[in-house]
Amino acid sequence: MAENPHAFTGYGWACCLWILVVSFQYGYHISALNQIQAVLSCRDDPTGAIPPEGYGLPTCIPMSDATFSVVTAVYTVGGLLGSLVANVVMDRAGRKGAVQASSALFVLGAAIMSSAASLWPLIIGRVLVGVGAGFGLCVGPIFLSEIAPSKIQGAVGVLTQFAIVIGIMITQAMGLRLATPHEWRLVLVFSAALSFGQLLLSPLIVESPVWLHRRGLLTDKAAASRKLWAMDEVLANEPDFPSDSPHDPLLGDVERDAEDLDVTGQSKDTEDHQAAISILQLFTARELQRPLIIVCFSMLCQQLSGVNAVLYYSNDILSKALPDIGPFVSLGITIVNVIMTFPPIFLIERLGRKTLLSMSAGGALLSLVGVGYGLDTGVVALASITILTFVASFAIGIGPVPFVMIPEVSPRHAVSALSSVGLSLNWIANFLVGLVFLPLRNQLSGGDPYKEGRIFYVFAAMLGFCTFVLFQFYRG
Repeated sequence: MAENPHAFTGYGWACCLWILVVSFQYGYHISALNQIQAVLSCRDDPTGAIPPEGYGLPTCIPMSDATFSVVTAVYTVGGLLGSLVANVVMDRAGRKGAVQASSALFVLGAAIMSSAASLWPLIIGRVLVGVGAGFGLCVGPIFLSEIAPSKIQGAVGVLTQFAIVIGIMITQAMGLRLATPHEWRLVLVFSAALSFGQLLLSPLIVESPVWLHRRGLLTDKAAASRKLWAMDEVLANEPDFPSDSPHDPLLGDVERDAEDLDVTGQSKDTEDHQAAISILQLFTARELQRPLIIVCFSMLCQQLSGVNAVLYYSNDILSKALPDIGPFVSLGITIVNVIMTFPPIFLIERLGRKTLLSMSAGGALLSLVGVGYGLDTGVVALASITILTFVASFAIGIGPVPFVMIPEVSPRHAVSALSSVGLSLNWIANFLVGLVFLPLRNQLSGGDPYKEGRIFYVFAAMLGFCTFVLFQFYRG
C-alpha cells in the first residue's frame, strides 16, 4: 500500500476551488437581500409606483417587514429540504453529482429571482437557491475531506467557512453599490452566472476517490488519486486514499496504529465494505449516538448564537443607533468575518478543535452581552464594537470547526446520513432565528428602542447551553 499523500497537485487545488463555489453561494444568499432590502421592498417608494425598467420588470416589489422576513426565511426552508435528501444524492450520484445538482438549483433559483415581477416568483426562486445551498453545505465539507491530503485535512476543511464568509462579504459589497431601483437585480444575476460557469467546468473535475473506492471503481479511483495528490513515490499499485480521520478528536492523542479505528472502535478497513446507512438507521444505531449528538450540538452552537440574525438584519439592528453609517458597519462586519476566518486555517491543527471552540464560544458570549447592553443603554460605540467582536469570535471557531468535525467524528458508512441530519438541524435553527428575530426583539422590547438589546441576552443563554452540552461529549 502506498503512503498517504501529503500535498495537492495544482489540479487538486483547482478541484478545491470548484467545490468551494457551493459554499460561497450559501454565504452569498445569506446576505443577498440584506443591502438591497429597502429598494427591493419599495421602502423608498411605499406605493410601489416606480415605473418599470426598460426590460418590462418593476423596479421594486412591495412588501412589509413581516413579508420580507418570510422571503428571507424561506431560504432556510429550501435548505432544510436539500439537506434531508442530500445523503441519498451523495451516495447514489456521487459527491461530484451532488455538487452539480446544487449548482443547477442555484442557476435556476437565482435566475427566477432576478426576473421576478411579483412576490411569488421571488419566494419560489429563494426556496430553490435554498435547496441548492442545502445540497452544497452537506456535500462540500465531505467532498473536501475526501480529496484532501491527510496532513492538511483540517486546514482544507476550514476553507468551507472561508468560502461562506467571502460570499457574504461579496454580496454585501455588491449590494452597497447596486442597491438602486435599476441595478439590484444584478446581485442575483451574478449568482446565476457563477453557478452556470461551475456547471460548464464540471466535466473537468474528478469524483471523490473515497466514493469511487466504496463503489469498487478502483481504476477510476487510481486515476483520480494521481490527478489530485503529489505522491512521495510512485508505486506499482494504486495509491491509497487518505484517512477520513487522521486525528480523531474523540480519541484524543493516540498512537498511530489507533488511527485505523473510527469513533465507534470499528476498523476502517472493515468499514470500507459496509453499505451506507439511511437517516432512519442512524437514529437506531446505538454506536452512532455520540457522533450524532456532537454533530447536532455543534450545528446548534452555530445557529443559536444568533450570527445569521446579525447577517440577515444588521442594517435593521443598527438603523436606530447608526442611521447614517449602518450599511457601512454591515459591510465592516463581513470584512471582519473574512479576516478572522484566516487564523483557524493555520491554528486548527496546532491548537486543536476544542481549544478553538472554547476560545470562540467565550468571546461570542461576552460580545453578545456587550451588544445587548450597548443597545439597551444607548452606548453606540459599545454596541458597534461588540457586534464586530462577536462576529470575529464566531469566525475563529464556532463558524468553521463544525464543518471540519462532521467527517472526522463520523464513520465512513454514516458520514452522509450524519451530515444530512446535522445540516438539516442547522437549517431548522437558521429558519427559526431568521423568522422570529424581528418579532421577538419587538416583543421583548415592548416597543421601547432602548430595550431592543434584550434579544441578545437570549442568544447568549442559548449559546452557553449548547456549548456546555457539546463539550460533555466532545473531547477534541
